Amino acid sequence: MPEGDTVFLTCHRLHEALAGQVLTRGELRHPRLSTMDLAGRGVREVRPVGKHLLIRFDDDHTLHSHLRMDGAWHLYSPGARWRRPAHQVRAVLGTAERVAVGFNLHDLHWLPTSAEPRLVGHLGPDLLDPAWDDEHAAEAIRRLTADPDRELGRALLDQTVLAGVGNLYKTEVCFLLGRSPWTPVAEIDATRAVRLCRELLLRNAWHPEQSTTNSLRRGTQHWVYGRRTCLRCGGPVRRGSQGDDVEARVTYHCPHCQP
Repeated sequence: MPEGDTVFLTCHRLHEALAGQVLTRGELRHPRLSTMDLAGRGVREVRPVGKHLLIRFDDDHTLHSHLRMDGAWHLYSPGARWRRPAHQVRAVLGTAERVAVGFNLHDLHWLPTSAEPRLVGHLGPDLLDPAWDDEHAAEAIRRLTADPDRELGRALLDQTVLAGVGNLYKTEVCFLLGRSPWTPVAEIDATRAVRLCRELLLRNAWHPEQSTTNSLRRGTQHWVYGRRTCLRCGGPVRRGSQGDDVEARVTYHCPHCQP
């Protein structure tokens, strides 16, 4: 599932392409919305909230989408060939100069902008919120430590605790804290954990490459995520599963660096 920085960059690119423009094409190929035509509506802005994308229109309505595991928004010039098959298309928003195509958007909603809290109001503080301040940080720490016995890895992935952390950053934050993903939250520095989550997302928000090591060189971008050996100590990285059933996620840790 895309991390919060990926959604942030997607929204930035959509905003640059669509904001201030009137749609010349507005198809929604979704069972709930297939009869709607958005052509003629003006786009006001495109904003992320955690992993949610909000396309806000001048008539005070919002098109909400969530990428889940396989969703994506692509931008094309009018008439350009799409890079994914047409049967995956769920939304086509076109202007005179650009066409935004949403693929595999399983979650797609049309609602009044004032009703957005119905879909995103449950989320924890958004780590990439431009208005982030000490109050946001304090609330994030409060939510993270609310269940002291909860496994750190599961708490970090809970979007009602922190909005924007995915499996990659969860794994790498645990490494940088020097603790395994199964460590109880009570045993870690929650203030540092929140700070690391925000720092890593901010570091990668403006480019598609995701590095947690300050290196973009191939094979050195991550400490343990997706690796067989630890980038720091060279020891073997263990791969396991954390969570139950549909919530289970692959996780990585270095037994030497993360006792």
